[in-house]
Formats: sequence, structure tokens, C-alpha cells
Amino acid sequence: MDKSVLVIEDEKNLARFIELELQHEGYEVTLSLDGRKGLERAIEGEFDVILLDLMLPSLGGMEVCRRIRRLKQTPVIMITARDSVMDRVSGLDSGADDYIVKPFAIEELLARIRALTRRTSEPAKEKVSVLVHKDLCVNLDSHLIQRGDTEIVLTKREFDLLQMLLENQDIVLTRDRILEKVWGFDSEVETNVVDVYIRHLRHKIDQPNVQSYIETVRGTGYVMRS
Repeated sequence: MDKSVLVIEDEKNLARFIELELQHEGYEVTLSLDGRKGLERAIEGEFDVILLDLMLPSLGGMEVCRRIRRLKQTPVIMITARDSVMDRVSGLDSGADDYIVKPFAIEELLARIRALTRRTSEPAKEKVSVLVHKDLCVNLDSHLIQRGDTEIVLTKREFDLLQMLLENQDIVLTRDRILEKVWGFDSEVETNVVDVYIRHLRHKIDQPNVQSYIETVRGTGYVMRS
């Protein structure tokens, strides 16, 4: 069965261009030129991927993404003209799985769609339900995180980053590898996003006057050492 894509984009020419290119590649495409109507279609329909513009009339892309995430886990690629690190972090924090900056090559967009649909169609692997590092305990089923007796609240992206570090204790993870695993990027992107999230994560799981559990390996990446 063909993969289905919902395109929520208010630039009519761009939306039509994306529609034609996706249809040429065998995708079933639904278009929406409005944020609120796009949200309704995303919730009511079943799609393999949602392409979501950041700047939309009636309801902005970030809010649309947040509301989708309350009900569904459909992969979302954010389309944005903004290319600063914090803009990308904000978009990813709202629940997007990937982003692409305008103007973009259609080949890159197609590659990102293929990567997302490939990952979501892979069978789930058996994994342990609890990860432990010293006095830090992470329950993968309930998403309950505790350091000692203190409960820690993380965003989904922070949780995924912590999980990756815990599952690879004593292995130095490069920024590119973290991007690929946690954000799913297939092409070269700025690695500053990883540094921003590591700072957020340290702020939440570390304790005052105690060495951070997350070690920086200069020029390479990060590691949690057992």
C-alpha cells in the first residue's frame, strides 16, 4: 500500500510542488493550506508522515504539532524558513521528529521522508524496561526518572537523549551519532542542538557541587561512564 503524507503548508505554489513530486514518487498526498484545518485532518486521518510548515494562518505550526502529539505519534517534519539553533530546538521541542529549512531540494525532503517511514515500520526490538546509572533510575515504560528520592521531569527529546547515553555507558557518542539516533537526521546539520540539550539535561539530572554524570569528550562528544 502507498505511503500517505499530509502536507500542511500555506504557500500554494510550494504546497502544489510538493504534492506533485510526492505523487510522482508514489505517495498519497493530502493538502491543507491552513493550520487549524490541517490539525483537524491530522487528527481525523491516518498518515505515515506529516509535513508541517512553521508559519501558518489561524494556528501556528508549533501549536499544531503540540496538539497532534497529545493524541498521535505520527512522524512530523517541520518546514521552516528559520535556521537558528533555538528556532530548531523550539520546533523539535514541540514534538517534531525532523526539520527542513526553506529553500530545500526535493531530493533531501524525499530522503527525510524515507528515513522516518523506514524507522517507524521497523519491528520493535525487545529491550529492558529499567536503566540504572549509580543512583539514577529510568523506567522506559512509565518514563519515571529518579535520582535517589528525587523525581525528575524531562521533555521527550531530553528523555530520548538520556536513554541513549544510558544504553551506551562507557561508549563515547559523537554529536553526529546522537543526532542520527535521537533526531533522525540523515544529512549534515548543525550539531549545536546536541550541546543545547546536554546542558538542559545536566541542569535537570545533576546535583550541586557534584561532578556531572555526563562527561564531555573534547572534540568528540559525550559519555556516561560506569
